[in-house]
Amino acid sequence: MTDAPPPAIELQHVSFAFDDHVVLQDVSFTVPKASMRIMLGASGAGKSIVLKLILGLLKPDSGAVLVNGQRIDQLPETALLALRGDIGMSFQETALFDSLTVAENVGYRLYEETSLPLDEVRARVAEVLGFVGLGDYIDQYPSELSGGQRRRVAIARAMAARPNLLLFDDPTTGLDPITANSVNDEVVKLRDLEQVTSVVVTHQIRDAYYVAKHRAVRDGNALSIVGTEPGQDRARFLVLHEGRIFFEGTADDLLASHDAYLREFLFMTLPPW
Repeated sequence: MTDAPPPAIELQHVSFAFDDHVVLQDVSFTVPKASMRIMLGASGAGKSIVLKLILGLLKPDSGAVLVNGQRIDQLPETALLALRGDIGMSFQETALFDSLTVAENVGYRLYEETSLPLDEVRARVAEVLGFVGLGDYIDQYPSELSGGQRRRVAIARAMAARPNLLLFDDPTTGLDPITANSVNDEVVKLRDLEQVTSVVVTHQIRDAYYVAKHRAVRDGNALSIVGTEPGQDRARFLVLHEGRIFFEGTADDLLASHDAYLREFLFMTLPPW
C-alpha cells in the first residue's frame, strides 16, 4: 500500500499579523491536486494575504504553509524560486506590460526564465491564446484590448509555463456580467481540461457560484460549458471572517446557511440572478 500524494496546498494553523493588526488566526485548510477552492470574505479579511503566503511572498508568524508537500515558508530562496516555477498567478490588476505586445506579455516568463527556442515560445504563446479565445490578438498591445480581453491575456500568461497550480485574485472584479462570464469560462476550462489545481479569491458571489456549478466538456473538437448535476459541484468554498475560516463547504451549503453573518454577507447577492 503506497502513501497518498500530498495535497497541492496545505495551511496548518497559520497565523499572520502586521504589527498589532492580526490578519489570520489559526487558519487551516487543504487543496487536493486538480481541485479548486473559492475563497470569499469581506475586504481586509486576509484573502490576498493567503495567496501571498502560498507564493512565499510572506511568511506566517506561526504555523506551516506547504505546497506539494514542501514547507514553502522554510525554503531557501533558490528552492523557493524553483517551486514558484510551478505556480501561475493572475493578478486583479492584470499587471500587463503596456510597452509589450500580447505575445511578449504572455511569453515573458518563458523568454526570461527558460532556454526554449524562440519559435517554441511563440508556438506555446499561440496555443494558450487560442485556449482563451484570443489567438487573433497575438501581436496587439494591451491598450488595444478591452478589460475582459486583458484579463484573459493575464490568464494566458499565468498558464503559459504549464504550472500545476494557479492562483486567481478577483479575476472578474469590475467587469460587466457578459465579460465576466467569458473569464469564468476560462477558469472552468483550466480546471477541467488542464487538471490545474486552483485557488480563486473573489468578491463576486454570482461568478463564484457559476464556476462551482459548471464544468467544461470536450467532444472531439467541440468544447462546451455545461451545468453540473446536483451534488456534483466542481469547487468548495471557504469564507474568511475575523481572521479564521468561518465556513467551508459547497455552494449549496453556503447559500442554505442560516448563520447571521453569512446571511448578511450574502445579502443582495443570492439567486435568482
